[in-house]
Amino acid sequence: MSGKVIPMRMTAFDNQSQGLSRRGLLAAGAAALGAGVAGAAGASALPFFQRRNQPVGIQLYSLGPDLAKELDAQLATVAKIGFRTVELAGYLGRTPAELRALFDRHGLVCPSAHISPKGPNGFSGDLVKLADELHVIGAKSAIMPIFYIPERMGAADLRQAGVQMTADEWKWNADFLNEKAAILKKAGILAGYHNHNFEFAPLKDAKGRETTGMDILLKGTDPSLVTFELDAGWVTAAGQDPFALLKAYPGRFTQMHVKDVKPSTKPNFELRQDPTEVGSGMIDWKRLLPAAYDAGIRGFYYEQEPPFAYTRLESARISFDYLAKVVA
Repeated sequence: MSGKVIPMRMTAFDNQSQGLSRRGLLAAGAAALGAGVAGAAGASALPFFQRRNQPVGIQLYSLGPDLAKELDAQLATVAKIGFRTVELAGYLGRTPAELRALFDRHGLVCPSAHISPKGPNGFSGDLVKLADELHVIGAKSAIMPIFYIPERMGAADLRQAGVQMTADEWKWNADFLNEKAAILKKAGILAGYHNHNFEFAPLKDAKGRETTGMDILLKGTDPSLVTFELDAGWVTAAGQDPFALLKAYPGRFTQMHVKDVKPSTKPNFELRQDPTEVGSGMIDWKRLLPAAYDAGIRGFYYEQEPPFAYTRLESARISFDYLAKVVA
């Protein structure tokens, strides 16, 4: 046999077979690409909370002063509406063990609790005991829902106290949060602060520079210790832009109060707003929800201020139905 290579002759059948194979591969690739695009489109069409596997929560303050008397029945309704997480505002006259039993009974989880800055059961009390109680409840975050009111103000109206705060007093609050958060962190609890609208009142610092209480708190607290809960309704009521706040302080906000206000709300710093159910106010939730998620927020809690156009539970249901369906 010679060493010459004899080229093979391709028959018509071979040509046709190769063409079919090539076309098959192209068709298969196109089908796979189409399926991927369709899958991505389908996923993007899912509601915001479903697509990101996030529960819709409720701050129990929304249910009013009679909640403690009807806690079992109201939690049953909250769960029936579809809420899966709750945020406490105090212990509602129950022990931590009693609260945990109620939450378990209704299939609810309580990852966060609002804890007063003052008092034996607050940030000024026994923080190791507080952490132990929160662990029983199942909470991982202790949020200070209001600033520590200076003793000089006595029993001042909260609306006036907020706008009377000085830059030094806000700085004192930042230091207070750092100190208490360090203790809570060692006990396995994340400490945070929840804003209203008076934190955005204009101030001048010791050097005469323009600032706000919110800026002082955000800049004066240690990001490794203190988190923030963004109340979108109160930010808006202050005439501020929640998008700009998230952008200016990336990673500082890990929870949000999903609260809406009517366009008739006039910017102010004295706890005034025209509240409404989520989705019927002036906040663009289709933009804000994904922006908040991208900024690191993972705890979303519906909250509404009085006065209410419906019963509190009906308002909660209306807001939940909107949030459960909103595509964002």
